[in-house]
Amino acid sequence: MRDILEEIWATARRNKLRTALTGFAVAWGIFMLIFLLGAGNGLINGMMNNNESFMSNSMMVGGGYTSKAYQGLKEGRRINLDDKDINTTEHRFSQNVETVGAEIQQSGVTISNGSNYVGSTLNGVYPNEADINKLEMLAGRFVNEIDNEHSRKVLVISENQAKELEPKDYLSLVGKQIKVGNFSFQIIGISKSDNSGMSTDTYTAFNTLRTMYGRGDKADNIVFSFQGLKTEKDNENFEKQYKAVINANHHAAPDDEDAIWIWNRFVRVMQMDAGMAIIRKALWIVGIFTLLSGIVGVSNIMLISVKERTREFGIRKAIGAKPWSILRLVIIESIIITTFFGYIGMLLGIATNQYMDATLGHQSVDVGVGHKITTFLDPTVGIDVCIEVTVLMIAAGTIAGFIPARKAAHISPIEALRAE
Repeated sequence: MRDILEEIWATARRNKLRTALTGFAVAWGIFMLIFLLGAGNGLINGMMNNNESFMSNSMMVGGGYTSKAYQGLKEGRRINLDDKDINTTEHRFSQNVETVGAEIQQSGVTISNGSNYVGSTLNGVYPNEADINKLEMLAGRFVNEIDNEHSRKVLVISENQAKELEPKDYLSLVGKQIKVGNFSFQIIGISKSDNSGMSTDTYTAFNTLRTMYGRGDKADNIVFSFQGLKTEKDNENFEKQYKAVINANHHAAPDDEDAIWIWNRFVRVMQMDAGMAIIRKALWIVGIFTLLSGIVGVSNIMLISVKERTREFGIRKAIGAKPWSILRLVIIESIIITTFFGYIGMLLGIATNQYMDATLGHQSVDVGVGHKITTFLDPTVGIDVCIEVTVLMIAAGTIAGFIPARKAAHISPIEALRAE
């Protein structure tokens, strides 16, 4: 076996260009497939992560600007949601609406604990906020109905904020009084930080924040969970009816699409599922063709390699070499070259995916409703896929070398010596 390896090494050194081209074709095919699958998985994982960060059967509603004149009022009026809209959502649409809440925000708030402080956006919310946005509590509890009814000065902060405010033992903050601007609040809970862009938000009771900053009966957003809307058509009909009713509360045209906006997460999930299915199919199609191009490249180079060595094989047979020894030499050479360069291509593909994860995997995009979504997450490919691709390329190179080598091994020495 050692003699064979030394002979293969000598052949590779004599034919550096041919060996390099063969290796490049192998490495490039495997690298591109792993890279494409990794990038696609990063997009899909990002979508799935965002879908898991909120309750899918929920909607968020916000005020916009009227786009039509109505009842003597001009277009371009700002629509501010209020308590009437909250009550309308809860009672008029009770057949589909399950839990109703609202949000109101105050940005640029400083939260301090002694000499430690953090900047934050203070969110006044209803108790259903934790369920709709799937907030995981590390310690304490979330805002409840009693907090909201009595406008209690309670606070739920994120894990990252807690570590800034109390680096030594951040969980000990639960139950303590801290400063929110000029007001004293009690921390009742610490939520787990995530990659969704919401880890800088702080939560208090809706009525507490609205009273503190004199917002009257206004609300920035209405959030609610729903049931019974199974298809896109059902959701479209519900949204149309809902907009008409809320528009009427503000003397806007029933068909004015811009007076209020609705972020329907259920429809978004359905659209993302359809998009992910298309991405998966497209990636595999592109990946397979990329791999096939690599296989064709390896096959062509191996065919040329065997053809160039026909005279060599004739000499070997003339001095007593058996056909099997020639076949074995070509097969082992094919396996070694494709395995070595295939392993390099696999490592480069994995390294590139890790680099993408480090640079792009933690970026988020503002979706325009006070929340951010992760666009790219964990762009990796299973080791089983990497090994299968590499084995397939090795098999292709072996077969590509075996077919012409078998023919060359069985021709007579005289015919082989005549070959050019």
